[in-house]
Amino acid sequence: MRANTAEDLGLPSIYVHLLAELLQTMGVDAQGLLLRVGLDPSRLRSPEVRVSQSQSSEFMTRAIMESGEPGLGILLASELKLPLHGALGTAVMSSETLGGALDLMSRYLMLRSPSVSVVQRRETDQAVFGIVCDLDLGPLQGFAVDATLFGCVGMSTQLMGAPIPGACVRRRGREPGYFQRLRHRIPVPVTWEAADDAIVIPAARLSAPLRFSDEQLAAISRAQCEDSLRRLTGDAGFSTRVLRVIETSHPFPARLGRVAGILFVSERTLKRRLNEENSSFQALVDRVRLGRAEELLEGTSMNLSQIADALGYADAANFTRAFKRWTGTSPSQHRSDYHDGYHDDRHDDSHSDQQRGQNQAAAQSMPSSLWSCRVSRQRGLARQ
Repeated sequence: MRANTAEDLGLPSIYVHLLAELLQTMGVDAQGLLLRVGLDPSRLRSPEVRVSQSQSSEFMTRAIMESGEPGLGILLASELKLPLHGALGTAVMSSETLGGALDLMSRYLMLRSPSVSVVQRRETDQAVFGIVCDLDLGPLQGFAVDATLFGCVGMSTQLMGAPIPGACVRRRGREPGYFQRLRHRIPVPVTWEAADDAIVIPAARLSAPLRFSDEQLAAISRAQCEDSLRRLTGDAGFSTRVLRVIETSHPFPARLGRVAGILFVSERTLKRRLNEENSSFQALVDRVRLGRAEELLEGTSMNLSQIADALGYADAANFTRAFKRWTGTSPSQHRSDYHDGYHDDRHDDSHSDQQRGQNQAAAQSMPSSLWSCRVSRQRGLARQ
């Protein structure tokens, strides 16, 4: 399926990874499917990586076909947990009230689902959060609305610890044949043949307090969301779209012709448009190679020959020359410097036994991702 690429902001790769894990439980060869689409499964867990719209659309379309499950969007929605949503998930969890959390979700949904937006309005004593697809998703429209709408219902339940009393979902169109089979996964009433796709919540419930409210953490996370949104919309040029394909490409390094095909342009047009943005295909490949090289040097015990092979170099000598050209230092020296700095940081971050005891007690009462954010914030304050 050819995607609408008018403004391809990419989809966070964690959602593609999550869908692949779901397919695996259904007996589908998810890894093989990812490779056929040209995606490297090992790259999809990175919190910063986004998958091009055309590749994510192709993967989802094939996932529905190969699983034979038209209700795959509802199944995916059931797997969505707030910690998966990065800074937005943290900001929502640490909000003071349900209304504040839903306002954040509405404002920053583009970070997590760029083809969908939320329109808020009031209907007498009801708050309505309408879901609108901003792009023509074709056969994936139902999948996207199912995953977004029912995913938001599930996450609201996670925030409150129980379904929101009086809440319901409205859906356009007739009830699909698969819905009753999956109805038990949705904790609120659903009405079909409505005028919109929306979550409806009694306005009085918006002031309900949340379990993990943390004013300072919420402010930090909101600032992170604002910065991420600014960078996402500001980096919407053609070179960013090319970079996203290269980052998740299998095999690696990506070939120019393959990337051009994914983006529905000729090789000549790809080169010309990159040149207009003062970039080149090789420069983008090298940028990704450098990032991966640093990850492998810092986070694995792979030797230089293994790293060179992973990055598409003929041998360690070629990789070493390239790395020195990019950074001014050798790969071995970079690894040594990194680990020396890591041990220094561990010494600086040591806590007293009393502080560790307090941390352990607090950690048991909140989601692990929210706790990690709080610990990071405390350490940052301690260093000031």
